[in-house]
Formats: sequence, C-alpha cells, structure tokens
Amino acid sequence: MSSKEVKAALKSAREAIKNKEFKEALKHCKAVLKLEKSNYNAWVFIGLAASELDQPDQSQTAYKKAVELEPDQLLAWQGLANLYEKTDQWDFKVELPTIYQKLVELYASSDKTKCYDMISKLSDIYQSDKEYLKLAKVWLQLIQVKEEEAVDKKELLQLWQQMTQLLSDCFNEEELDSETQQHLITAFEKAMVLMDPVPGEEHKKVSADYVKCLSKLPQEEAKMKEACESMLSLYPNQSYPLEVLCSHYLKTGVQNEDAVSCFSRLLDLAPNSGLGHLGLGTKALQEGRFKDAIKDLTHGLKKMSSSTGWCSLAEAQFKMQRYSDSVISCAQGLTMCVSGDKELRIRLLRLKLEALVRSGGEKTADQALETFSQIPDAEKDPVLVALRGQAYLNKGQAEEALKVSSELVASNPNLAQGLVLRGLAQLSQGQHQLAEESFLKAARQSPDCGEYYFLLGQLYWDMGEETRKDRSKALTHLLKAAKLDPNLGCVFRYLGHYYREVAKDHGRARGCYKKAFEMDNDDAESGAASVDLSMEQDDMDTALAILQSVIEKATPGSAKWAWMRRGLYYLKVGEHQQAVSDLQAALRADPEDWVCWECLGEAYLNRRSFTAALKAFGKAHQLQPSSIYSVYQAAAIKQTLGKFREAVTEYLQITAQQDYVPALKGLGECQLSMAKGLMEDCRDGGAIDLIQQAIQNLFRAVELRPDLSCLWKLLGDACTAVSTVSPNRAQVLVPAPLAGLDSNTQSHTLNQAQTLKVGERCYARALKLMSEVPSLWYDLGLNYYRQSSLPCPTEGEQNSPSLLLEKAQQCLKKAIMMDSGNHGHWNALGVVSMTKSLENLALAQHCFIKSIQVEPNNVVAWTNLGTLYLKKDNIELAHEAFKIAQSLEPLYVNCWIGQSLIAERVGSYDTMDLFRHTTELRTHMEGVKGYAYWVCSTLLDKSNRDSTLYRYNIVQMNAVSAAHVALSKYTERIQCDPDAFLMLGYLNEHLQLKRQALQAYKRAVELLQSMASTEELAFALGSYGRALCTSGQSEEAVRVYKSTPLQELSDLAGLALAYCRAGLVAESINAYERALAVAATEKEKAYILTALALLQHRQGNLDSAKTLLFKCSMLKEPIPESLLCLCALGLVHSDATLAAAALTELLKQGSASGNVIEQRCLLTCATLALQGNYSAVQREASRAVHSNPGNSSLWALLSRLVPQYYPRKANGGAMAGHVACLSSMTQGKRALLYSGVNQLASGRHSGEDSHRNALKTMQRAVMLCPDDPATWAGLMAACHTENTSCYLSGSAPCRQGLEQTLMSVVSEKVHNVEEIERPLAQSLEGWVLQQAVTGLMLGGQLEQAEALCSQVLNVSPEHPAVMLSLRQVQCQRLLLAGGGTVLPDSVLEQLNNTVMMNPTSLGGWHWLAEVYRSQGLLVQAVMAYRQSLQLASQLGLHSSQVASLLRLALLALGPCMADVPGNDWTDMILEATTEVLKLGSSSMALLFQALLQYVTKMGARETRRLLERLVYSQDLPVSVVQVASWYLLRHLHAKNDQELMNVLLQHAKMKGDQRLLEFHSLLASSSA
Repeated sequence: MSSKEVKAALKSAREAIKNKEFKEALKHCKAVLKLEKSNYNAWVFIGLAASELDQPDQSQTAYKKAVELEPDQLLAWQGLANLYEKTDQWDFKVELPTIYQKLVELYASSDKTKCYDMISKLSDIYQSDKEYLKLAKVWLQLIQVKEEEAVDKKELLQLWQQMTQLLSDCFNEEELDSETQQHLITAFEKAMVLMDPVPGEEHKKVSADYVKCLSKLPQEEAKMKEACESMLSLYPNQSYPLEVLCSHYLKTGVQNEDAVSCFSRLLDLAPNSGLGHLGLGTKALQEGRFKDAIKDLTHGLKKMSSSTGWCSLAEAQFKMQRYSDSVISCAQGLTMCVSGDKELRIRLLRLKLEALVRSGGEKTADQALETFSQIPDAEKDPVLVALRGQAYLNKGQAEEALKVSSELVASNPNLAQGLVLRGLAQLSQGQHQLAEESFLKAARQSPDCGEYYFLLGQLYWDMGEETRKDRSKALTHLLKAAKLDPNLGCVFRYLGHYYREVAKDHGRARGCYKKAFEMDNDDAESGAASVDLSMEQDDMDTALAILQSVIEKATPGSAKWAWMRRGLYYLKVGEHQQAVSDLQAALRADPEDWVCWECLGEAYLNRRSFTAALKAFGKAHQLQPSSIYSVYQAAAIKQTLGKFREAVTEYLQITAQQDYVPALKGLGECQLSMAKGLMEDCRDGGAIDLIQQAIQNLFRAVELRPDLSCLWKLLGDACTAVSTVSPNRAQVLVPAPLAGLDSNTQSHTLNQAQTLKVGERCYARALKLMSEVPSLWYDLGLNYYRQSSLPCPTEGEQNSPSLLLEKAQQCLKKAIMMDSGNHGHWNALGVVSMTKSLENLALAQHCFIKSIQVEPNNVVAWTNLGTLYLKKDNIELAHEAFKIAQSLEPLYVNCWIGQSLIAERVGSYDTMDLFRHTTELRTHMEGVKGYAYWVCSTLLDKSNRDSTLYRYNIVQMNAVSAAHVALSKYTERIQCDPDAFLMLGYLNEHLQLKRQALQAYKRAVELLQSMASTEELAFALGSYGRALCTSGQSEEAVRVYKSTPLQELSDLAGLALAYCRAGLVAESINAYERALAVAATEKEKAYILTALALLQHRQGNLDSAKTLLFKCSMLKEPIPESLLCLCALGLVHSDATLAAAALTELLKQGSASGNVIEQRCLLTCATLALQGNYSAVQREASRAVHSNPGNSSLWALLSRLVPQYYPRKANGGAMAGHVACLSSMTQGKRALLYSGVNQLASGRHSGEDSHRNALKTMQRAVMLCPDDPATWAGLMAACHTENTSCYLSGSAPCRQGLEQTLMSVVSEKVHNVEEIERPLAQSLEGWVLQQAVTGLMLGGQLEQAEALCSQVLNVSPEHPAVMLSLRQVQCQRLLLAGGGTVLPDSVLEQLNNTVMMNPTSLGGWHWLAEVYRSQGLLVQAVMAYRQSLQLASQLGLHSSQVASLLRLALLALGPCMADVPGNDWTDMILEATTEVLKLGSSSMALLFQALLQYVTKMGARETRRLLERLVYSQDLPVSVVQVASWYLLRHLHAKNDQELMNVLLQHAKMKGDQRLLEFHSLLASSSA
C-alpha cells in the first residue's frame, strides 16, 4: 500500500471515529500499521477507538506506543490523560500525575490556559495524596509561569495567598517536611511583600496566619518572635501575637523579663486572657507567691485548659496545704496530658500521690496506693515508697507502714522521709519516745523542713502529763516550724490552741486561727475557733466575713461548721428565714447531727412554721432518744397547734423520766385545755377527770418550783374551771397540802365550793409572788364571781354571795387600775355589777361602754350591753347592740341567743329558727333550752302538721333529734331543772326511746315533788304514767295515775289504758266511761267509744262492740280509726259484708297519707281475699304502688301478697321487694324476706341464675335480720329448693344435712319473739319441722327423719302434725322395703285416721291421695283431693285450691291416657281445669286440657292449636313447654306434616331443647 493509500486509510479511520464506528476505525488503523508500524496517527486512532470500546488496556498500549514514537506530540498525551481520567483503575491513577506534568511542560509554550488547568488538576491530586512538597513545587511552577507572562501584582498576590492557604490547611492536618515548611514561609513572605496597603485588614489577617504558622515550627523561634514584634508594631491593639509569644514562653518554661512583660502586655490588652493569667501564675509559683499563683492560675484555667497550667496550680495548692484541691488539679492535668508528654505525666502522678497522702483518711489512702501503682518504677524511688507507707498508715495499717519504714531506713539510713514514716508509725502505736527519736533524726537530716518540727511540736502537745503541764517545748518547735515554713497552716492551728488554752491570749490565738484558716480553707477546726473567738470578742463583722467566705466557696454538703454557726447567729438576731436556710445547708453536710436538727427546729419554731419544726424535733429525738429538749419542744408545738392529746402523750413521756418543770407545766395546760373542750360539749365527767390530772401535775411542778407565779396561776385556773359543771359532778381529788391538810395524808376529795376556794388561795399565792400583774387580779375576781354563783354556797358571812361579789368587784377594779387599756377587765366588772346581789346597772353600762371604747371590735362587750338593755326592756337598743355583735363575730353564740330572746318577746316567726341556729353554733344552756321549748311546743300543736313552717322547722331541720341531743347535754350539766327533764322525756317519747323517756319523767317528778308546783307535778305524773304504760310497767303506771287528781281527760284515758294493759278490763271500761263524761269534743268521745268497743270485743261482746263502733260513725266528727276497727272486726269474723261496708265508708273520708295509705291498702286487699277475688288482690296493691311510688311500705306489701295470691307474677314480686330494700332500710329488712319468697315461688335457683336466686337473697336476709325466725325458715326452704334442682338435673346436692341445724336455730329464735307474734312463730316452727322431715326424705335419710319425729313426739306426745309426718316416713319405708307391695287395709285405715287427726293439713290430704293412687285406689284418691279442695276453700287459701284442682286433674289424666272407658275422668279433667282458670291463669291447666284433647282427638286441628299455644308462648315454665313440645311432635309426626315439624325442631334448637331433638331422631328411626 502506498502512502496515498495510507492517507486514505487514516482518513477513513478518522471518518469512522467521527461517525462513532470505532470497530471500523480499528480495521482501518490495523491496515495502516501493517504497512507502516510507526505511524503515529494510527496508534492515536487505535487508542481513541479502544477507549470508546471499553478496552482500556489496549487503548493504553496504543497511546504509549504513540508517545514512544513522538514524545513531544500532544495528541497521545491528551489521549492518555483522558483515558486515565475516565477509567477507574488504580494503576492509571498512579500514572496520571506524570501525564499531567508532561502536559504542563508541553502547554507551557503553546497554550497557557490549558497549562493552568493541568496545574490545577495536578494540585488536587497532590493535595488528596498528601504529597505536600510536590504540591508546593507545582504552585511555584504556576506562579513562575504567571511571572513569565508578566501578570499584574494583584493576581500574583492572590496566587501566593492561595498557596499559603493550601499549605496551611495541609499543615493543620499533619506535619510538613522542612523543605515544604520553607516553601510555606517563602509564600507568606512573598505575599506580605506584595500586599498593599500596609497596615490593612488583609495584611493583618495574613500576618496572623504567618505568626500562627511560625508558632508551629520550633526551629523558627527567632522568625516567630520577629514576626510577632513586627505585627505588634503595626497593630499594637492586637492580642494574638502576644498570645502566641505567651504560649511559647509557657511551653518552653521561660520566665525571664521578656516573658513577664509579654504576659503583662497581654493582660493589659485582654484582662480575661487565660494565657496571661497562666503566665503570671507560673511566675508567681516560681517566686513562692503561692496565693497569687493559685489566683492567677485558677483564673487562667477557667479560660483555657492546659496540662502544664494544671500542674502548676496543683503545686501551688500543695504548697498552701490545700491537698484536696491539689488532687483535683492533678486529675485535671492528667486528663489533659497528651500521651507523648511522659515527664509531665509522671510529675503530676507524684504530686497527686503526695497530696493524697497528706490529705489523710482511708478513702484517699486507697486512691494514693492506686496512684502509686500507676507511676513507672515507683518501687525504686525511696521517697515514693515512703509516701506509700504513709498511705498504709492513713488506712490504719500501722504494721504494714512500720515494715515499709524499716526497709527504707535499712536501705537508706539517712533518708528523712523514711525516719518520719517510722516516727508516724510508732506514734500510731502509742510509742511516743521512739516517735520523738525518729522525728529528731529526721529534723537533723533536714533542718530546713518545717514539717518535721511541726510533727515534734504536735507530739509534745499531745504527750503525757508532764509535757501537758509545760507546753513551752511544744511552743518552741511550733514557732520554729512556722518560721521555716510560713505556709504550714496546721502549725498556726496548734499555736492558736496554745495561745487560747495555755497563754489565755485570745487575741493572738484568734490571729493564729485566722492565719491557719486563710492558708487552708478546709481546716474547719481553725475556722470554727476563729469565728467563736471573734464572736466572744463581739467582732461579729469579722466572724460573719469568715463564714461568708467559706459559704461562698462551699459545695453542697460541705462546710457544716460555717453553715451552722451562721445559722445560729441569724437565729440569735431574729433573722429566722436565713437561719432556716443555713441550718438546712448544715444538715445537708451531716444529716445525722441531732443538735443541728434541734437548732433547725428552733428556727422553724421562731418562724411560726410549726409543722416543719415538729418534724425537725422529731428527727432530733429519733437520732438522740435521750434528749428531753426535742421531746418537750415537740409537745409544746402540738400544744400550740391545739393537738392537746398528742402533746399530753409527749409530756408524759418526759415526766415519766424526770420531774421536768416545763413539761409538767405544759402537761397541766394541755389537760386543762382538753377539759375545757369537753365542757364545751357538756362531757363533764371526762372534763373533771382531766382537771383532776392537771391539778396533780401542776402541784408536782409547784413543789419543785414554788417561786414561779405562773404555776400558781395555772393551778388557780384549773380549780376555777370546775365552776362550769354540775355540782354533783364537781368532786375533785386534790393533793392534801393543796387542800390545807397534812402533807403526809393522802389526796382529799373536794366539792365544787371547796375546789373554788383552793383556786382562790392559789391566785393569792401567785399575787404574793407578783402583786403587780393585773391579769392575776382579774383571775382572782372571776374566781370570787364563780364562788358567788354557786347554787348552794357554804354557810357563813365570809362566803355569802354579796360579800364574794364585793371582793370580785374590788379585784377587778384593782386590775383596771393597773391596766385600764384591757377591755376584758372592764367587761368582767360590768358582768359582776349586773348580778342580782349588786345590780348596779349604771356601773355595768359604764363598764361595757368603756370596754367597747378600748376595743371597738369587742363582741363580748356588745353582747353584754345588749343583755343589759334587754333586762331593762329596752328592745330597740338591745337589738342594735346584738346586731353589732353579730356583725363583729357571726359565730359568737351569745349575741344570737339575745336576738332569739328578743324575737320570742315580740312574737316573731323566726324565734325557733334563731334558737336552732344557736344550737348549731355551740352548746349554750340558754339556747338549748329555748330551742327545746319551741320544738316541744310545735310538736304539741297537732293542728299545724301540714303547714310549711312545720315541715321546715321540724322535718327538714331534723328538729326532734337535734333538740334531743342538745337537751341531753343540758340535763347532764343542769340537773335541777324539771322543765328540761319534762321536755327531754317528751322528745324521747317522740323518738320511741321508751327507757330514756321513763328516766327523764321520773327525774322531773322527783324534782317537782320537792317544789310547791302542784299543777306541774300533776302534768309530770301524767307523763310519767304514760311512759310506764308504754314500757310495759302497767301496774306501776296505774299507781302513778292514781296519784294524780284524775280531772284531766289525758290522765283518765291513760289510767284506762294502763288498766287494759294490766289485764283489768272491767276497771279499764270504768275509767273510759269516766273519761267519756269528761270529754269535751265529739272527736274525743269518738276515740273513747272506739276504745270501749275494743274492750267489749276482748270480752267477747261482739254485738256491743259493733254497736259502739256504729255509734262512733254516727257522730258529727267521725274518726277513721273507728271505721278501721269496724273493718278489721268484719275481717276477723269473716264478715265480708261488714268489712266491705266499713271499708267503703273509710275510703269516702278522702285522701290519706303516711301509714294510713298502707293500712287502707292492706284492709282492701284482705277484704278482696275474703271475698275470693284473689286476682284483684295483686291489682289493688299494684294500684296503690303506682299512686304512691315513693312509699316503701306499699312496695313491701305488694311483694308480700304476690306469692300468696298471684304466684304467676312472682318475678315482679321479687322486684317489688328489691325496690322496698333500696327505698328504706327499715322496710328493706322484711322486704328482703318477701323477695326471697317470691324467688322461691318462681323456682329461681342458682342453676338458673347464679347471682339472683332465692338462696342468695335468703342469705342476705339472715345477715340483716339474724333474730328473725322467718328468715332462717326461708333459708331452709331455699336450701331445699337447691337440693331439689340438683336431684332434677341429676347432679349431687350440695346442701345436705342442714335441716336439723336450721330447725334448731328457728326453734331458738321462736322463743325470743314478742307475745303478740307467738302464735305465728309456733306455726312457723311446725312448718320447719315438716320441711326438715321432707328434706330428709328427699335425701333418702328415712331413719333420721323417723328419729326426728320420734324425738319431737317424746317432748309433745299429742302433736298430730308430727304424728302425720311420722306416719308419712313409716309409709315410705314400708313401700321401699316391700318394693311397691300393696299396703294392707289396716295400714291404709291407720293412715286415713292420722290425716283425719289433722283436718286442716292440706299437705296431709295430698299425701294420702298419692298413697291411694299408688295403691290403685283412684276413687279414694279423688275423695282425698276433693277433701283438700274443700278445706282450702274454707281456709281461703287460693294457692292451695289451685294445687288441689291441678292434682285432681293430673290424677284423672292417667286413666284417660290409658284409654279407660267412660267419660267420668274426662269430665273431671275439664271440671278441675276450668275451675283453676276461673281462679286465674294457669299454664298447667292449659297443658292438661291440651293433653286431654290429644288423648281424645289426636289428629284434630284443635289439638295442634292448643299445643302450639303452649309451645310458642314466651313466659311459660320450661317443663310445661317441653311436655307440650313432645306431644306436638308426636301429633305432627302422625299427621306427617314435615313443614311444621321443621319449624318445631328449629324452635327447639333455638331454645336448647336437646331432648326433643333426640325424641325426633327416635321417631324418625322407628318410622323408617
């Protein structure tokens, strides 16, 4: 191929590449190379095509071949660069810088722009590969190219700055080599030369960077200093160059004048500069100015952290004996110390070890030993080993320390540290002489060490008696130690001890303590001693300054001594809040300091924070149980808070240990306060006991301190307090000396007057000790006043009321003369002046007005002034005074009593309300009596019962109970007021408290018999007789009534009633006839006639009784009670006509309320039952409940009637009983029993409902009424029901064996019922016996049943019911023993005779009928059932009639289903079921009719209709529905009615009737 062809092929290859046909291009190029192997363009085209075809290796080879052929040609180098940039291969990346470098050389002469690009790419590669020297050279090459181009100065400056920035960033990341460092310095210098203006911001920034760069190059120290000075000369306000210089000096440890000047200049520019302070602190440390060093170093380290700085601070602190601070600084320095600075680390560890050893303590000793283990080759350093020995000594391991010291002394006999260690070990073992020798040797080895002389001085201070007597030796060594080491604070502490205890120079001692504390702020002993001496010298400012300085630096939980002393100072000056804060801080340091707790309690107490103080004193007592002070203060606080009972307990705890007078005084005060509280509630007996105890305890205190006037005053108060109670209660046992008897005799009991006399003598004794105390004269005056107020004062002129009042008046005048500004004194004088004996009303008015003038907000004086005006009949002024008193103190009862008296006097309707309000405020005798009077007056007025005023005052305000409680307190206090006892008796009667009423009336009679009030006595006797009659003491009531004049209707009626209850009917009739003659109104006559009718009926004179009752109804003012009696008479004698007529007349009298509604409903229901209208009984009761839904008695009555007359609604009856329980607790107890009976009637057992069933209800009834035999009988029936349900379901009964237990309980309860209920209770007892026998028979325990019957017959042989039960058991045994054998006629005759002996036993007739039926004697069975039906009709027992008819129908159904010919049995079924349905609805009757239809006309449509009616009903018993379902299924199966059978089966599935489904399966299989 010719060159022409080569060119054509290359052209084709270029066109193929252009068209991106790279494979085609490769073909053309290979064709060229076959002819011309050294063709440059062909190799370049191959490299390009291979590169585009992702063949990097072939492309690299081609490009390299091209480069070899023509190394100065750009195309191949550019291709290689593009290939290496595009391909991510490490070998390509390695060669890429070389390619760029070649391109830079080639572009340098041809294309400057591309040259700059290549340099930039090359710079990035060198920077990423951290080839900083090559990077610097590349930038220099770039700058050289730019200089050759003669670019402007500004562009060159930017390049030099970029180079400095780039290399500085690299320098920050890692160390540069020396050549690169020089390139960087050159770049900074070139840049700074080119900069303009100078000085300027840009120049300042570059200068700072230059200085920073030089500071990292130790070998360029001179240049760095020159640069810093140059920068300072240009920028004198810039601190950075000074900071660099200071940092350099600190790092090198140079502390010459230039360094100090640099530090000072830096602080002048930046006062908070850390470097400056560190530098000055280091300089101060070198010069021995340790305090300044600590100050500067601490300040500097706050700003910047430096390991050398921490080391210097630790050294300064160590020199100042601040060892704990030194340890902390060492720890900080070790944290900051870099791993390379090994020397500094060892230095810090040694310093920390020594500081820990000097700190002392077991904890720091462990840290010291740990630090020792961290120091390399520590075992080889004897000084460090000596420190380890001292650490052992600090841990209390003296033997180990002695061993270490022995080894040290043996190996280094002249080592002072070893000798000191040995001396300290010997000293710890009490070897003072040997320790002295060791310390002396150490001092000789190091005569300039002040510490060793201190150890000697300390040893001499603590040595034996001789040395203690002569402390001069100790003083000599301590002074020498202070001279050698003025920074040894412990030396000055001991010097302070010497000057305080030996020299008695407190001023010098204080100075030594102060200096010791200044050197070591942790020296609590020196600080406390300095503060104590300053306070002794009244230099409070210095003391507070020391305390303040300590507290400011203290961390939480430290500096207890400072906090406590400052707290006590604030407590002393009265700044209690600050004292509390400081003492709390002290306790944070030591929570177990009981003294500090007591101080805190004192601070709380002074701040009036009683609860907090109580807790503080409680904590103090817990920590120190023997401290009486904390217990006393706790008791005093409780006394202040009014917790007198708790305070008494605390005081008794103290007085049991010792006779502590303040505790005895507090105990007496608390007991007296408790007594006053009880007296306010009229609990006088307890109050007298407490007063007696108070007198005993106060007398014990007086015996110990008879010079204390306050104790005599309290004794007087205790004795005077008995004046409030009733005289017969005030029998006080006082110590014999106090009663004026021989001290050797026992305590003596004094009456009220004698006790007050003792109080008088006590006040006189107090006045003898402090005669100028006006309150004592006031107390003595009140004592005289109380003595004069006694009901029966002692005979004699000295004790006459007038003389005592004169004395009281004189004492109160004396008190006023001494203290005329006391309103209480004026008020008391006014009260005394108002008494009957003095009755100086003008003086009294003057005193009350003066009292008000002294104290305008004086409710007592205003009330007394109102009383004075009321006494003078000045109603308006009295009302105004009382009104002002009420406005001042609305809770003050006396002013309200005054207003009540005014209302009573003017006849206001608010009188009773006002008196009631007084009893609510407080028990005041006048208010109580007034309220009781108005309550009794309102109750006696029977005409206002329906008024709004009555409902509010009596009913809503619960007046009777409130007045009763208040009046009981009144009669407890005032036992000589017959009116109060009469009212109390009347209120007791109203509350049905018969025994209390009897006692009250009896006391009233006793009081009135000693007075001359005949009319009141007659009234009291009548009331007493009524109470006797009510409580059942009829004979005594007759005697009391006979002692009255018998002129009043009430007395005659009461006598007649007493005769009646005593059984003297004839005498009662005579008395009623006398009362009838006295009766003034028609209504009174009606009541008496009704009573006479009842008596006539009791005597059997029925006609006379009816006549009298009819006569009552004919009066002008008929009473409902006579009609009630007439109706009841008709019911008792089964005269339905009479009962209905009387009831009709009764209902004509209009609406009734309360108990009358229940009575009328009961009579109506009884009348309906008597008439045989049983379904109407339940409707009538339901109607009454609907009309009066809030009447719980009606709900209970409904619940009671439902199971007897309408058992089908037994579920509703149970709910009615539940409502009655919720409505009233009184009715609820009985209604719960009724509810249980309803549940029994509905057959609700636990298997049907586990929560609401008869057993649960009866159990609750027994819990509420355990004394009611009916509830136990109900429980027995419920257990029987549960057992029966278990038998029917096939499970074992759970409540067997309870019959006899429950029967014995019922028998026991029956004996305790009241006489009127005895017949019913006996009937219940018979029923329980029958139930027990039935239960035993049901359980198959026939022998036990027979034994039970025989046991009862042994006690009551003529008991037909028990005999019947016995025969039933015996018959059952015969039938079981004979396996269904026919009974002989003689046996049947005997059974018939037994039933005939119990003609009223329905169950007996039913049982006899069943026996006849079992023997096949159906006619006899029918006769027995008819006999039971007749008996049930005669007795009016609705449910028994239904039972007899249904049993008769069931008996007749048997022959019908057996296809017995004839219509007799069919007619009997129809007759019986029709009668049942007439009495009420009955599912069983409907079932029997349906079954009869099934038997007679099985395939008739009527048969299906009757059965479906039963099956698909919702509220029928399950057993009825299931039986009807069986026969309906048979009927449908016979008719082959598959559709209706499916409906029936679906209904059975829904109801869960598995038996019907099984029966259907049997029918289906049999038909198949």
